[in-house]
Amino acid sequence: MANHKQAEKRNRQRIKRRARNLLHLSKMRTFMKRVRKALAAGDLEAAKTTLPSALKAIGKASSKGVIHKKTASRYFSRLTLAVNRAAAA
Repeated sequence: MANHKQAEKRNRQRIKRRARNLLHLSKMRTFMKRVRKALAAGDLEAAKTTLPSALKAIGKASSKGVIHKKTASRYFSRLTLAVNRAAAA
């Protein structure tokens, strides 16, 4: 438990930041899951329509510092590749 005013303030800030980061992370994961579910179900149209929102959520999480930019790049690449492969098949 924090004993100094500054330590208490830092703790409050930490809690706020964690909540904000979890919001972006959760949104990103949800959108990615929607794309993967559509691909698994063989619904190419749904996958193509949900892909841009997933990519936007990944970019937002990366820009906010919730995930590393190379992690975001990897997610971008893998999701796009999966949708493109499904479209080609």
